[in-house]
Amino acid sequence: MQQHVRNFLEYLEIQKNYSPHTVLSYETDLTSFLQFLKKECIQDFSQVKRDVLRLFVGMLMDDGFQPRSVARKIAALRSFFKFLKRQGIISSNPAILLVTPRLPKHLPQFLDEHAMENVLHLPNCTTDEGKRDSAILELLYGTGIRVGELVALSIKDYSREQGVIKVKGKGSKERIVPVGMKAAEALSRYLLTRTDISRSRSPAGVPMFTAKNAQRIYPQAVRRIVKKFVGQVSEIQKKSPHMLRHTFATHLLNRGADLRAVKELLGHESLSTTQVYTHVSTSRLKKIYQDTHPKA
Repeated sequence: MQQHVRNFLEYLEIQKNYSPHTVLSYETDLTSFLQFLKKECIQDFSQVKRDVLRLFVGMLMDDGFQPRSVARKIAALRSFFKFLKRQGIISSNPAILLVTPRLPKHLPQFLDEHAMENVLHLPNCTTDEGKRDSAILELLYGTGIRVGELVALSIKDYSREQGVIKVKGKGSKERIVPVGMKAAEALSRYLLTRTDISRSRSPAGVPMFTAKNAQRIYPQAVRRIVKKFVGQVSEIQKKSPHMLRHTFATHLLNRGADLRAVKELLGHESLSTTQVYTHVSTSRLKKIYQDTHPKA
């Protein structure tokens, strides 16, 4: 049974081009499922019926897993059993009719424009580290890219002349994202501090952002940078790079950007994923209406 799981994970990684993080999530979910099957003395996936899966889901709920975590594990089971059926290992997919728990709808947290402007002015740009931090903040907010996409950037991915970066998103899908004037200026200031670029034999392959050890910066370091500066101006709960992505999208829509254009900039596959930001904008419009209209 473990071999079937390994085959599935290889399929996700090689054929579906899933990111290592996503593959690891699937592995974690399926490992816990295998442990459950072992306790139930089930030694073959052909023995897994819908009632077995419902028992597993019930166990997760009893163990205190949040609905979002349970939904993710159900999605992993659906994909896995679909793979097994396609491979001829089972005759039917017992997970196809599993009911996903209702998820609470949380609107994305974001900073207002004034608070975001204050954050961008905080790094001390008289130091090399401050110039780097400024470029990171400006690029995250100015492009809406994910933290994983930012740390994966190399010098070759940025065209100063065209004012764009080439981003490798989820599933290794590439997209071109425009870089605004402020972000471009911050990048230029920062890159002038990078003596390693001129010394490199292949400067195009040099990481865009590096840590103090001159190695490619890692996501945890970027999260600490964002948390440090956002925490100085806001009590917002989620002081994360992804919050800056939410802020990017919300500010665009608040200023009249087309939803489909925002979808392309964010690299979303489905328009429904982007539509969550319209709720944020609608909430803002309702507040303005209620605060200002005489009949509200």
